[in-house]
Amino acid sequence: MSRVSRAGVLAAYRDGIMVICELAAQFSDANWLAATPCADWRAVDLAGHLRCVADDYHEYLDDAPASRLARLMAANTPVDSLVRKLARQNAAELAALPDVPGREHIMAFAESARSYGRRLPQSWDLIHHSYRGTDVTVGAMAGAACAEWHLHAWDLARSLGKDYRPADPELVLAAWRGGMPQLWPEPAGADADDPWHFLLTASSRDPGWPRVLEWCALKLGVAGFGGFFTALAGRVRELYAQAGTAQERGGAPE
Repeated sequence: MSRVSRAGVLAAYRDGIMVICELAAQFSDANWLAATPCADWRAVDLAGHLRCVADDYHEYLDDAPASRLARLMAANTPVDSLVRKLARQNAAELAALPDVPGREHIMAFAESARSYGRRLPQSWDLIHHSYRGTDVTVGAMAGAACAEWHLHAWDLARSLGKDYRPADPELVLAAWRGGMPQLWPEPAGADADDPWHFLLTASSRDPGWPRVLEWCALKLGVAGFGGFFTALAGRVRELYAQAGTAQERGGAPE
């Protein structure tokens, strides 16, 4: 990467952290229990994952080019198997975290991610790992981290019932492709004209997630998916209460 693009990636990296923190500040206790576009993860789980990943990046840089990630990549593992292995790692790390509020995970993430960002310039051109004959430098891996922050910012925004798009989606896409040589699908259809939608789709996300819940939230007259789930839980409690009363009276709930 040139010095200009290096500055762009580092600026976008910092922006991703900032946006995640701004979105996290909008979460209530109920919002942290809301679903996200990441399958099986609530918003609090996603916050914990961000904390783990930021710490992982430090470990990989400390041990480069012989880190556990580098050894996994050097085995030239097929993409599907690689994704499964990393998913198991993510799940194990998440399970090992302390049970704390989402905002605490985000504070730890931000501190770790910013610290990692400060380490990048002096190591930029060093080899981080290799995959199928392609050397990935620390700078290229910084691009992957930059893209990950923006993708997870979108996840958090969607969990709140909002949308998010980075200021320079073309740069974020280019950064992601530089750091993820194992994941280079060709753009197709409408996504080919929109670099952000292409990145969302290439990272196994649905740009329209989740329209059904959004429609339900509007019907319930609540703001955001946290509000939707809070209202839904309240309605379930009402139904249980009605069922108990009806059972005492020998009738059915209304």
